[in-house]
Amino acid sequence: MTWRSGSDIGGTFTDIAYIDADGVLHTGKVPSTPDRYGRGVVAGIETLARQRSLALDAMNEMVHGCTIATNAILEGKGARTALVTTAGFRDVLELRRIRVPRLYEPLYVKPAPLSPRNLRYEVRERLGAKGEIVTPLNEDDVRGIAERLRTQPIEAVAVCFLHSYANPDHERRAGEILRDLCPDLFISLSVDILPEIREYERVSTTVINAYVGPTVRHYVEEMAADLDDAGCRAKVTMMQSSGGTVSAASVLEKPAQIVECGPAAGVVGAAYLCEMLGIDSAITFDMGGTTAKGSLIENGELIYADNYEVGAAMSAAGSIAGGAGYALKLPVIDISEVGAGGGSIVRIDRAGSIKVGPDSAGAVPGPACYAMGGTAPTVTDANVALGFVSQTALAGGTVPIDAALARKAVSETVAQPLGLDLEKAAFGVHLVANAAMVRAIKGVTTYRGRDPRDFAIFAFGGNGGVHGAGIARSLEVRRVIVPPAAGVFSAVGLLVAKHAVTISAAFAGELGGIEIEAANAHYARLRGDAARLLDLTEEQLIFRLEVEMRYVGQAFELTIPLDAAEISETVKAKLRSLFDTEHERRFGHKFDEENKVEIVTLKIRATDPEDRAPKQLRVKKEAPLNTERKVYFGDPFGVHPTPVMSRVELTSTPRQGPLIVEEFEGTTVVPPDARAHRDSFDNIVIDLDY
Repeated sequence: MTWRSGSDIGGTFTDIAYIDADGVLHTGKVPSTPDRYGRGVVAGIETLARQRSLALDAMNEMVHGCTIATNAILEGKGARTALVTTAGFRDVLELRRIRVPRLYEPLYVKPAPLSPRNLRYEVRERLGAKGEIVTPLNEDDVRGIAERLRTQPIEAVAVCFLHSYANPDHERRAGEILRDLCPDLFISLSVDILPEIREYERVSTTVINAYVGPTVRHYVEEMAADLDDAGCRAKVTMMQSSGGTVSAASVLEKPAQIVECGPAAGVVGAAYLCEMLGIDSAITFDMGGTTAKGSLIENGELIYADNYEVGAAMSAAGSIAGGAGYALKLPVIDISEVGAGGGSIVRIDRAGSIKVGPDSAGAVPGPACYAMGGTAPTVTDANVALGFVSQTALAGGTVPIDAALARKAVSETVAQPLGLDLEKAAFGVHLVANAAMVRAIKGVTTYRGRDPRDFAIFAFGGNGGVHGAGIARSLEVRRVIVPPAAGVFSAVGLLVAKHAVTISAAFAGELGGIEIEAANAHYARLRGDAARLLDLTEEQLIFRLEVEMRYVGQAFELTIPLDAAEISETVKAKLRSLFDTEHERRFGHKFDEENKVEIVTLKIRATDPEDRAPKQLRVKKEAPLNTERKVYFGDPFGVHPTPVMSRVELTSTPRQGPLIVEEFEGTTVVPPDARAHRDSFDNIVIDLDY
């Protein structure tokens, strides 16, 4: 019997998921192995296969998600990257955009470019905005740069010429020369990565692709070798930041497309559950060991970012604010991410305030309570001290917990310096972590003109269930849903995702003057490219057409779906009103007919309609726990003797808190003033009163 697995590598744990023919979900959770992540994946799959009596050589597909590209950017550990660009445009990466993330900090220093200035080279060539040749490509310049690159410890090169989206010939020729003279370098061309207008975004995205390329390539090749050594010949497919999966070979061509693939998988899983439950819209809250992520599902659709930034304290779409990270203008689910997770390190700053993260204890040495050498307190240590988290072990006993070490770390670093009781200090850490994570959710709701009170929250990740109710209370959200296997839910999302790609091409012009035949010819080319990337025929795919539009003179665009197979006069006539409506919803206003609208980019999303998701997702039965422990819930509740139970002990009848639900994958906390029940899909549903 063949089978599929989903594997998701996080900063602390590697999660494995498998759904059997009856829709029962089976999971594995093992510590991540940062020295060679593939070993952790293989260990998790082997353990799960052994438990379920599955043959490893019968696994035909492993769908994978990871944070390897994100971490390379956040930690500054990507490839040493050179940039080759048009003469006069060497400093685009430093000029960036005028936006700064902190309004009242005029001396704010933007992050250093991923390609330093001494590795940025200029080539004499020039194209006009319509692609006409102004200055022919000086091939001797390119050859001279190649000779210089060969004498330096360079690993990757990004090539981005002015207006190459309108005419790729100069870039492609430069790429040929560089690949011929420097065959060992990872070379990225902007015409392959982002053939769109906007010089800074195009250069930044191409440099990001080059910067993470060698790291991702090494990672994927190592993991494939580890699977092969274990006797597993499964096809490896990977999640993209857009929520669709593609082959690992496609990822090696454009590694920047997986920068946010791990968080994207969880959002895809939540959208799948929303469809099964008949929920139209929801907020997703994913809290792992290193970061917390928020996203939005609206009218049954994933929301995509128009402009996204990575590498900042909070990765997010940056149309209005932003400026703290690096522009990544590839299809990305609108996910707001902050450095606050279970492993986030806690400290007291010079002003005497509690600070959480963004640095993390990770899998090694881990939180103090893991007894693996870590001494700094983390959010997990605070939750152990409060009684929210097991006092003995996590992940079914595979991760022993030393509660005394947790209390010692929180007491010495937080409670004693602030003159607080241990419980109050630990609860303070919990609240500060919540406040940081509320920022992530506001980044996709209130900052986008949505009221979070209109949504339910899907809480998942290893710590989502612990903090979900507190986050909901801060936002005045009335319902929290904790899905089955919440602690490994991104791995579940990998298994229900569809094969899909999103690609785009520049196509600029005022709406009224757009040539319909030319636009449809562009879409035809995009359809062919998408089919090639998915290794399917156009007839096998479902296509969704979109356009990026703006008022003439505006600096940023909005993405508008066409809801049609091609552009026609009827569709063209509707686009203005569709754009006006979305602009008013996003920004609170629209302009009159005198302000013309223009199209900037054509986009297409191709999806393989084959449905790999089960119609029913259930958890395996677990033995009742029938225990209780003392838990501190802060003011005004104080310490409560709290029942500790398994998910299956909850019924469809709401039960008043306080409750703790402990599972192999994670923990769910139900505070005293909330009620919880289990629905027909085995979700834990928490209702709060205000």
